Amino acid sequence: MNRREFQQSLAGLAALHIFQGAQLSPVPSNSPWRFSVMLWTLDHKAPFERGLEIVASAGYQGVQLVNEYRGWSQQDMRQMKSRMHSLGLICDTMSGIKSGFADPHAISTLLAECNALIPIAKELECPQIILLSGPRIDGMPHDVQFKASVDNLQRVADIAEKHNLRIVIEPIDPLENPAIWLTSVSEAFKIVHAVARPSVKVLYDFYHEQRGSGNLIEKLENNIESVGLVHVADVPGRHEPGTGEIDYGNIYRKLAVLKYDGIIAMEYYPTEDPSSSLRTSRHYALQAAQTIARIR
Repeated sequence: MNRREFQQSLAGLAALHIFQGAQLSPVPSNSPWRFSVMLWTLDHKAPFERGLEIVASAGYQGVQLVNEYRGWSQQDMRQMKSRMHSLGLICDTMSGIKSGFADPHAISTLLAECNALIPIAKELECPQIILLSGPRIDGMPHDVQFKASVDNLQRVADIAEKHNLRIVIEPIDPLENPAIWLTSVSEAFKIVHAVARPSVKVLYDFYHEQRGSGNLIEKLENNIESVGLVHVADVPGRHEPGTGEIDYGNIYRKLAVLKYDGIIAMEYYPTEDPSSSLRTSRHYALQAAQTIARIR
């Protein structure tokens, strides 16, 4: 899909699903959400610092990192922080811990990795860390790995809360990672409810959940208090919202109705100029939220 087709697609969606044919109004300046970008999605488009510029030019407030900080010297760290601040960006979320939380035998390694990452998170002024479950363990019952997840995350929460950090656990769909243990937000919400710590939430990635099991909105409605972060990409292809089968207009409206006030992070491969793509995707979300404000 080229730039013109993408923008026409979003305009059509807005007219059909959001405004029911009415003229689109200017996007309000008082956004209900903060917007961020998983920066690895721009790797093939631009180097790190150029990626920051692209994100800022599209009107976003944050970036999310995986391993970009690995190998940075103290001077590099200061330079990157300074560049982010000059562009009005923060690092709002980071990942990069290899150990999974669903392995009952890996708690020492997991805690060591968390303790090693925390100084980097503090240096980058990043308040949130993503954790993955790790793989299914051959011969180990599901319930054993569930209990390990709860126990291990409670131990991680002890550390996170000392440093005023939040943990979000991310399910990955089995098409992308057939070996991974945690594949759905349904299970993730059960884990978070069992952990029962305010510092542990769920990363609701609509792309992964649609590929794995669908039924996106009902699970969102039933568990909104446990959602700590939202990731956005369409299916198939991991491209812009509005280019595939997910009705993001409905999802954004539901997030507004449920008073979600956290971060919406784009984690997709742009099919056009990335700055234009990200700007259009942000406007799409805000237009959907604007209709809820009008109805009220």
